[in-house]
This record gives sequence, C-alpha cells and structure tokens, in this order.
Amino acid sequence: MNEPRRPTEPGPPPPSGLADLVAAVCRFRDARDWAQFHTPKNLAAAVAIEAAELQERFLWKTDAEVDRELADAAKKAGVAEEIADVVMFAMLLADRLGIDLAEAISAKLAANEQKYPVQLARGNARKYTDLRDG
Repeated sequence: MNEPRRPTEPGPPPPSGLADLVAAVCRFRDARDWAQFHTPKNLAAAVAIEAAELQERFLWKTDAEVDRELADAAKKAGVAEEIADVVMFAMLLADRLGIDLAEAISAKLAANEQKYPVQLARGNARKYTDLRDG
C-alpha cells in the first residue's frame, strides 16, 4: 500500500526579477567557490561555448524539422537548458564586470529604438545602416 503523499516543505520563493536571478546564480557559484575561475576571458568563452551547444541543437535542420523536435517536451527541455546555460554565464560575466544587466538591457533597447525606428524597420531584416537606403 502506498503512503499518502506529504506536502513539500515550504522553501524560499523562487527568484522573480532579473536582479533576484543574478543573485541566485551568484549564490550557486559562491557556494561552490567557483568565482576564482570566473575571469572575464573564461566567462566570455563559456557564453560562446554554451551558445554553440544551443546552435548544435538546430544544426543542419530545416525550420520544419526544428518545429517538430520542439513539439517533443524532452527535446524542448534540452533547448531550455542550453538557453539557461547561456544566460547564466552572461549573468556571471556581467556580475564579474560590475555591469547592471537591467540598466545595460534598458540602454541597449533604447539605442536599438533609435537605430531601428518602427516606420523603417517593421517587417524587414535589414541592418540599421541599410534601413534609410531602401
């Protein structure tokens, strides 16, 4: 006979905002004493390597093949893990360099708003330097 399931112990709430996520990733790193290995060069390489692992999931596949694979929950979960690896290493790099990610993302979005005005960029994939020529 199966025992009744016991509710799980309440734990801390999951991180909700960007700063909370960065702090959680840093706590994970610090608990393992890995900051000593997290030089800017190593972290930048880790971002690129994890991004390559993400790319590998889609290599040589048509868009239709990718769509079919992503319909499989296990394959989609694998892609999610690779994305998380890329983002976590980017968070660690930003932390190491003293860059506030929320500020950096907001500033980049504002710059892109100027580079890619909606009336010129909507519906095309041209680089901002080519938008005014078309």
